[in-house]
Amino acid sequence: MMTPGFAEHFAREWVAAWNAHSLERILSHYEDDFEMSSPVIVKVAGEASGTLRGKPAVRAYWEQALAAAPNLRFELLGALAGVNSVTVYYKGHRGVAAEVFHFGESGKVFKAFAHYAEWQA
Repeated sequence: MMTPGFAEHFAREWVAAWNAHSLERILSHYEDDFEMSSPVIVKVAGEASGTLRGKPAVRAYWEQALAAAPNLRFELLGALAGVNSVTVYYKGHRGVAAEVFHFGESGKVFKAFAHYAEWQA
């Protein structure tokens, strides 16, 4: 069970890692074989399923994303605790977004889902 304190701590660290543009720091939150789903993956990575698996695939995708948005900055709006998940609600360059993170026994994210209020396909 996630606590509100854990959710808030995770969200603040996750946003700080993105705002620092530190790929290693971002990836440190995830298991090696984690799965990431996002409608933006279809456009940026060309993956029709919208899902990437494993740090190497997601690293390549996020390297492209960071290079394409050198001024990327997230503003944390809220963090919600679930049973074994956390939802981070934030404002970014695509507008308002929410990402749902499912945590494994390792204490790291094994599955993540990104949701956007607005984005271009």
